[in-house]
Amino acid sequence: MGEPMDATGQHFRGEDWYAEELGAARFVDCTFTDVDLTEASTTGATFESCTFHGGRFNASTHTATAFVGCTFRRTSFFDATLDGCKLVGSSFEECTMRPLTVSGGAWLGVTIRGTNLARLDLTGVDLREADLSLSDLTLAVLARARLDRAVLREATLDRADLRGASLDGIDLTAATLNRTRLDVAGAVLLAELHGADVDPTA
Repeated sequence: MGEPMDATGQHFRGEDWYAEELGAARFVDCTFTDVDLTEASTTGATFESCTFHGGRFNASTHTATAFVGCTFRRTSFFDATLDGCKLVGSSFEECTMRPLTVSGGAWLGVTIRGTNLARLDLTGVDLREADLSLSDLTLAVLARARLDRAVLREATLDRADLRGASLDGIDLTAATLNRTRLDVAGAVLLAELHGADVDPTA
């Protein structure tokens, strides 16, 4: 595509961007309908207040790219890679989110409700104030993730790894826990949520 694209308020419909190197492209208030981004790549790109209807990010790679305040509906991220990406304030509805490779990044305030996130490795990801209600996080790795004030209502955390995660303001009793891995701080929090009076000096 030559120089990085810079578009505002445009509607891209049915475009074939297969394996395109979008680099540091910038899109603001754009709509993407059924756009094929399979095996595409971005580095330092910005998508701000954009809407994605359908379309595919399958096997695409995104490095230090920002998807800020974006809406994704029925979009596939099958086998995509998000390396140090910012997804602040974005929402995902009926999207395919696995398998997905994630390395760090800020997902502050994302909404990913009722989604299959099983086995995803979200180690160290900033998920503060994220809404993960009704999502399946079975065997997900959330070690050292920032989950402060995240919403886990009716989320499934079966055998999920929460060791080292920050959990301030989280109601773990609203989630389904089964053999969930917690460190001492997490175990104390869970005990206190169930009414226990924990004595750390005992």
